[in-house]
Amino acid sequence: MSDAEGSAPVHKPSTVERVVVRGLEYAVRRWGPVDAPQLFLLHGWMDSSPTFQFVVDALREDWQIIAPDWRGFGGSTWLGHSYWFPDYYADLDALLDHYSPGRPARLVGHSMGAAVAGAYAGLRPPRVGQLVMMDFLGLKPPPEADAPLLLGKWLDAQAQPPRLPTHADHAAFARRLCAVNPRLRPERAEFLARHVGRVAADGRVEMACDPWHKVPSPFVYRIEDAMACWRQVTAPTLMLFAGQGYVNDRFGDAPAELRHRLDCFAKHRVVTITDAGHNLQHDQPEQVAAALEAFLSRA
Repeated sequence: MSDAEGSAPVHKPSTVERVVVRGLEYAVRRWGPVDAPQLFLLHGWMDSSPTFQFVVDALREDWQIIAPDWRGFGGSTWLGHSYWFPDYYADLDALLDHYSPGRPARLVGHSMGAAVAGAYAGLRPPRVGQLVMMDFLGLKPPPEADAPLLLGKWLDAQAQPPRLPTHADHAAFARRLCAVNPRLRPERAEFLARHVGRVAADGRVEMACDPWHKVPSPFVYRIEDAMACWRQVTAPTLMLFAGQGYVNDRFGDAPAELRHRLDCFAKHRVVTITDAGHNLQHDQPEQVAAALEAFLSRA
């Protein structure tokens, strides 16, 4: 959305409410009327709920949008120590019990949010009516798939609290976002710098994420575990792949592996968002919004 030519963008307004989720305080962002069809938007790693603002602005229909900041991200509780990934499945379960009790939910997840949503949809098939996974189809097995090595690295990290890069001010943070993603428009970078960043105690600006997320997992990643969950998904599933995103980068030269993973989902379709990198919700929000509304049922 925008005003007249040359004016600042006008964004659909959101509110943030606080919800206790399994003993932690969650910040949950809401857009749209409360009597509209519900749509859950789940952000990715080192991100938070405002990342979806541009997609929300591009949606043509009214939706009641519910977008939590995962534990350790944005305005939700930061643990200040290592995270246990299965907690995100349980957090999502609790959030759906709170916001969508007794009825299937529409889940849209980006990256890590898609990892959570995809596995959850297989663990609790009746709770998910429709599933959208944005530029995620599992990781490649790490080159260091050695349990003692990973555990040792994790143990070493406990002795020195991790730190995130900081920036002089929001403008410097916005310039950094544009440098990392050349497709990002300056006005969108400015919005993100102010809404997914925070001012630290020293007055510098950093990503609003617990630095402990930067500590690598001590466990070997097993794609077989994720695929076993995906095979139990009954919800119609939309895969939104970015033309220059992670899925195509990881599996563009391995079409058989890509097909092997896609075939885990009984009812799926694939849509490619053109001229977009991994953060397709920033690069091409209009394409993303159109693809979502073409797929999602409003019943």
